[in-house]
Amino acid sequence: MTSTNFDHLKDLSAELHRLGVLAERFFTEDANTSLLKSRQFSEFMVKEIAALSGVYEPDARETTNDILRRLVTRQIIPREVADVFHALRRRGNAAAHEFGGSASDALSALKFCRTLGVWYRRTYGRDPDFRAAPFVPPASPDQADEKLQAELEVLRQRVRNAEAELASLNASTEELAKARQAAEELARQASEESAVWEETALENEATRAALEAQLRDLQAKAETEPDQQQLAIRQAARQAAGRMDLDEADTRVLIDVQLTEMGWEADTATLRYARGTRPEKGRNLAIAEWPTDSGNVDYALFVGLTCVGVVEAKRESVDVPGALKQAERYARSIRLAPENLQEGAPWNDGLEAPFQVPFAIATNGRPFVQQWLTRSGIWHRDLRRPQNHARALRQWLAPRDLVAKLETDVDAAAQGLAEEVFGKGKLRPYQEEAVYSIEAAIEAGSREVLVSMATGTGKTRTSIALMYRLLKHKRFRRILFLVDRTALGKQTQDALETTEIEGMLNFAQIYKVAGLDQRLPGPDDKVQVATVQAMIARILNEPDPAQRPTPGMYDCIIVDEAHRGYTLDAELREDDIGFRDIADYQSAYRQVLDYFDAVKIALTATPALHTREIFGHPVYRYGYRQAVIEGYLVDHLPPKRIVTALSEAGIHFDGGEEVEIIDPRNGQIDLFDLPDDITLDYDLAAFNRRVYPEAFNRVVCQAIAAEIPPDSPGKTLIFAARDSHADDVVRLLKDALADEYGAAAVPDAMVQKITGRVDNAQDLILKFRNDSLPKYVVTVDLLTTGIDIPSICNLVFLRRVRSRILYDQMIGRATRLCPEIGKEQFRIFDAVDLYAKLQDMTDMRPVVVKPTISLAQLVADLEAAPGDEDRDWVAGQVIVRMRALAGRIDEETREAFIRHTGSPPEQAIQDLATRPGAELKAWLDAHPRAVELLERSATTHADPRSSGIVIAPHEDELLRIEEIFGEGTTPEDYIEGFERFVRDNMNTLPALVAVTQRPRELTRKELAELAGLLDDRHFSERMLRAAYGRARNADIAAHIIGFVRQAALGDPLVPYAQRVEAAVQRLEAQREWTPKQKEWLRRIGRALKDRPVADPSLLDQGAFADKGGFRRIAREFDDRLDDVLKDLNEAIWTTPAA
Repeated sequence: MTSTNFDHLKDLSAELHRLGVLAERFFTEDANTSLLKSRQFSEFMVKEIAALSGVYEPDARETTNDILRRLVTRQIIPREVADVFHALRRRGNAAAHEFGGSASDALSALKFCRTLGVWYRRTYGRDPDFRAAPFVPPASPDQADEKLQAELEVLRQRVRNAEAELASLNASTEELAKARQAAEELARQASEESAVWEETALENEATRAALEAQLRDLQAKAETEPDQQQLAIRQAARQAAGRMDLDEADTRVLIDVQLTEMGWEADTATLRYARGTRPEKGRNLAIAEWPTDSGNVDYALFVGLTCVGVVEAKRESVDVPGALKQAERYARSIRLAPENLQEGAPWNDGLEAPFQVPFAIATNGRPFVQQWLTRSGIWHRDLRRPQNHARALRQWLAPRDLVAKLETDVDAAAQGLAEEVFGKGKLRPYQEEAVYSIEAAIEAGSREVLVSMATGTGKTRTSIALMYRLLKHKRFRRILFLVDRTALGKQTQDALETTEIEGMLNFAQIYKVAGLDQRLPGPDDKVQVATVQAMIARILNEPDPAQRPTPGMYDCIIVDEAHRGYTLDAELREDDIGFRDIADYQSAYRQVLDYFDAVKIALTATPALHTREIFGHPVYRYGYRQAVIEGYLVDHLPPKRIVTALSEAGIHFDGGEEVEIIDPRNGQIDLFDLPDDITLDYDLAAFNRRVYPEAFNRVVCQAIAAEIPPDSPGKTLIFAARDSHADDVVRLLKDALADEYGAAAVPDAMVQKITGRVDNAQDLILKFRNDSLPKYVVTVDLLTTGIDIPSICNLVFLRRVRSRILYDQMIGRATRLCPEIGKEQFRIFDAVDLYAKLQDMTDMRPVVVKPTISLAQLVADLEAAPGDEDRDWVAGQVIVRMRALAGRIDEETREAFIRHTGSPPEQAIQDLATRPGAELKAWLDAHPRAVELLERSATTHADPRSSGIVIAPHEDELLRIEEIFGEGTTPEDYIEGFERFVRDNMNTLPALVAVTQRPRELTRKELAELAGLLDDRHFSERMLRAAYGRARNADIAAHIIGFVRQAALGDPLVPYAQRVEAAVQRLEAQREWTPKQKEWLRRIGRALKDRPVADPSLLDQGAFADKGGFRRIAREFDDRLDDVLKDLNEAIWTTPAA
């Protein structure tokens, strides 16, 4: 059998070719059978793609729809391609279960099969430039109506036009032959029908078994292919999807399917105004071709009798914003009876006739793609306010979503929020500033808002206050609070149930909260707490639309710990089971955020490149150093480096040695004989990752036991490299503590592992936070973010990480205040030189590329980069990786590269290195096999040791424990560097000028700027205090201002508290004060010991706020309190203290 529409599949997939031809042949005789064959075509293609991608599960009892959802979730199939599969599935299901299906339906299904076949050929046939001839329509069936006959004639005319165009362009003999074949196809069909009926008899059990065996073979082969090959195919799939060109009739069919999925009744062929369809109570109808004074609109959306919107649908190649303007015109001129108008209509924008409906929508059926902003997505505009701008949505809104939108009065909410003031003492000043900044950004129209607040500064409490205000003034209807771990979700639920909001009522008593275990919120629930993983399952993997959240179910999403997604060192946690890797998790995470039509508010302590790409730049920042200065967090002492003989010299294996290699996946140990000419050398960065030195870990644990006795205050958190390493550290630390203090002093529960793989991790976290035991906890990734345990006073690094995000989160575990145990600082013990390696990296530095990341993945990142700056940065990583792979290329692959690109790899890479990212991307698009050829060398020369961890039997010993003031820096060097920086900049940097020359005018804002300035150069108060203490044998708590003034002006180093007491006494002696004024002065003095700098903001918080704040207290000083505060500042820093 042959068919112009499907012959391009014959050599690629015989079964797909056969099913396509059968669907085409049956079109003339039996539309129902043709539809069934089209459905079988799509179902087999889904299974074949799954097998080719290594994700087919032949023994699983899953439907084709289950497989399709998995392919979409993992971004193996682009959304626009999946929509075509869904349309075929729905048409095929109707044919199978209702024994119906019109000839028009069958023709539409044939065109969809042909579209999928061309996409499949371009993607899996490695033929991205394949040019398909126009679709050749089958012969008209006897029962074809006038509309179907017209569509068939249009399709035939396209074939004739294609032949004429080829002839006019002097086309080759081969091309003309193809065109003639297309034109002759109709005449050949009748003579082949008998053969078609014979073919169908072959569809028996044996055939199905053979096909299943074929799929298993494809699956087995795909499982052995390198990841970079699959990534290259996905990239080709996206490019081929971008070239799909559906006409307006096909686009309308896809839109019908999409609307139906979201709860609308939609069928362009039957639910039409001209066929008598009218709005009805209790039905949500998308009525096609509704009349307006300026033409028929494609759809009018009715919820019951009320028209809530109009939709204009165009073919895929049309720009959508232009179509939206047409929809807005129809929204003004639509013909509606009074009972069909929404309450509040019409809405006047002062330009033309008022809008009769509240929403205008336009689409070309293509799913939203950022790179094709104006040619994709469902563009939507709320017409009720002139200030509302159009935006692209990822999904259709359900009927209840549009109705819910009508309940929100943005202007009234903005006015209420502007008039609402915080209750005294409810939040800290910076938390109030954060809330105001978020509200201002929302009022300005931002849909994505990012806030950066240091770990331990109360992001959850800030979020609760924000949610209360937004719900109270009805700015949002329902808020989704999204976390990335169950433990964080439970912590959030506890906070909602204990945080007092109004009077004695907590948040959960005022507003109903849906918890982690509740699949969907109830009608009265205003907040739902959910994990990212749970939402992924509910949105992407739920087959029943009724059990799936709708895109408008939440109109605000608050994302806690939004930094999640650092890729260098993160491990999949217990909550992440079901994802192949971190990249898979990130992809699904982004799909969840994009699914909802909601304002997204992200909170994080460590914003990074991927966070910025989603949420933009922070609208508010409150950093760690500022929080330390203001007394809300504690600082760390100079880190202590644990230096051993192995950590200093490294680990060496000579050629010819026998080495043991452990497989981290199953714990199996194999022996490997090194070739005589190969030696192995591992530096400290490889310890506990590529090489496991038991003696090193034992010596470090002995040092920890000696430095951190069991009876010392606070808890200790130890970061291990992986789960099995954590087990080893627990064992070795228990032994070391028993040796140091006696076995009786070390109960078994004193040292425990808490990772994603332990039983009842949440219970262990609660014990670590609330109970005396465990005293020492070893973790990998579970306790690095979000978990609040204020009593942690010691951090131990046994794990070298490369992500600044993860490093900052690890440091943040110990920064919280804990007055119950007198915590004033925390300590860091560094056995892997982590502090020195990462301290110079800035918070916003992009994530460093993993050295083993594939070139194909980097190329995918290059394609996805949102802007020129990010694209250029990724391009640099691509060039580095290409150069590394080119150095290992063999001669055969080199020749293939030259044939494909026209130049040797070294020359091509050298030329590309000077080009911007956009040009590199264009070159890679033009030479799609270049990536495959370069990465072929990576798999050809794989080292058998690369997948395992070498066991090092080497002995080790402790050499020293030294404080880290900088790389190779002594305390004296550290002080000298600090004093030099201050002297060089004291007259130029505003923050230093304020501290040294006008302390009377100093504000807390300037003090925070000073602290940040010094912290950027690693000069913190704790480090300076320790350095001066070591160098001058005196521990003086002089405050950062004191250290700066000593370096700049030679002021004596005097304990800050002593300075404050002397200044208050001097001020009291300068004039006559009333007893009440003296009492206030002493209160202010006591507050200044914890919150340096006397300015009005000091008196508008804490206990002062409860007494009426600055304005109330100022009346006690005859409204001259501002001058008194300045006098006090001056007295502190210009008066020699006794």
